Amino acid sequence: MRFRSLRRSLLPLVAVLALAACHHQDEANQVGGSTPEAAVQGSIDLLKAGDFNGLWKHALPPAEYTTLRADWSRHNANQPPVSAADKAKFDEAVQKLTDPDAENKLYAELQPKLKQMEQQYKDQLPVMISVGDALLKNGVAQNKNLDGEQKTQANQLIDVLVPWAKQVPWFDQAKAKQAVGVVVATARRLDLRSPDQLRSMDFDAAMAKYATGYAGLKQLLAIYGLSVDDTLNSVKLSTLSSKDGRAVVKIDYTLLGKPLSAESTLVQQDGRWYSESLINNVHEAHERLQQQPAVAGSTALTALPAPAASTAAKN
Repeated sequence: MRFRSLRRSLLPLVAVLALAACHHQDEANQVGGSTPEAAVQGSIDLLKAGDFNGLWKHALPPAEYTTLRADWSRHNANQPPVSAADKAKFDEAVQKLTDPDAENKLYAELQPKLKQMEQQYKDQLPVMISVGDALLKNGVAQNKNLDGEQKTQANQLIDVLVPWAKQVPWFDQAKAKQAVGVVVATARRLDLRSPDQLRSMDFDAAMAKYATGYAGLKQLLAIYGLSVDDTLNSVKLSTLSSKDGRAVVKIDYTLLGKPLSAESTLVQQDGRWYSESLINNVHEAHERLQQQPAVAGSTALTALPAPAASTAAKN
């Protein structure tokens, strides 16, 4: 009797959780979010999954997503031809990474260099990283594309990542061997055969390659103690304001055990919520492409996400 009573008590709770989980998955698969928080959470879920095509489709209104895809092909068509020297370098690098037994060959080449670098730079590395810290913060301060809040968030990230970088065993032989294995496996999965293949790749194919590279990068970072998925899983959202079709969502998350926060501004269109910053980036990149149709270097993907929680903060 007790078991039957307990089962009856739990059934409504299980049903609610199941419905919530289905709703959560549906939000990530839809264009935009039904609420500002749902829009941000959907982007975080897609970033965690490495679904970059889905991420753009979710975070942008349909018109901007269509523009993004069209500008991708137009940008590629405007690129100058690949030089013979660059093609030779590409072919050599790909061959080294994808040859049979590439893992052992590359590690055998790297191992003595690691020992030499450890002897030369082990004591100097913390100082070099501190110099890099100062350069990064100066770059943030001089960046005209970041507002005050974004600069604060960037500096907070640097303050967490620099101590981590100082403590990482960069010269550890076992970790280096693991890292080489990840790089080789990722290169094989990417299956990049020529620079021209990269140029001719359509948007969908490119996003699939991005997903493969992102998965490899997450594995590399995890080897050295930084879990991207743990960071994304730690995210907690709260709406700071919502008025007249514009909302600000606070994103609290943990990176390497340190609590951080960021803010994301969203705008409402046709009843759905989208990332204001990504919309602006697509518009600006499109305008540059329109103004300089023959100049290489303009791209509609200036805001492509990196595999970190701070990227989701810009959603």
